[in-house]
Amino acid sequence: MENVVVGPCDLVARVDEALAVQAVAFGLGPDEVAIRRQIVLRHLGSPGARALGACTPDGRLVGFVYGLPNDRAHWWSSVVQPYLREQGNDDWLDDSFVITELHVLPGFQNQGIGRRLITGITDTATEPRSILSAIDGDSPARHLYRSLGYRDLARPVHFPSAGRPYAVMGAPLPLLRRHPAAAG
Repeated sequence: MENVVVGPCDLVARVDEALAVQAVAFGLGPDEVAIRRQIVLRHLGSPGARALGACTPDGRLVGFVYGLPNDRAHWWSSVVQPYLREQGNDDWLDDSFVITELHVLPGFQNQGIGRRLITGITDTATEPRSILSAIDGDSPARHLYRSLGYRDLARPVHFPSAGRPYAVMGAPLPLLRRHPAAAG
């Protein structure tokens, strides 16, 4: 296991490296990466957007997270809002910090890097809560989010052009931390 450092990341400058991580971690093809490149750059130009990266000692990006304060006018909010409203959770779209993307290369997963990334970025949020969407199913990502205090707010959520349903999850901030005796 390499010593991975988590810290601020100029994701605009490293967008292609980040998308290479996302492509491997999320199974994206070149066409989808090209589309997501424009989306990431647009998001990072939003007020309050910030990113953290996970780098090996030689500077290789092996994971990243970015997010921003939620805005109901954003595409993501417009898609999830009817699902949240149906569950009585529409208010989660206000005063929330959205985790837009969180990805770690498979060879570096299960080392606490994703946990360090998401807690690091949400610890800088001024909003009282965080929201995100994740593929709806039993996965290591969903287990991580639940261990941090995220709960399902709406599911299944269907995004246009996404082949699989998602769950929208929310948690109060700061996120839960593992009790030292439970860490392992």
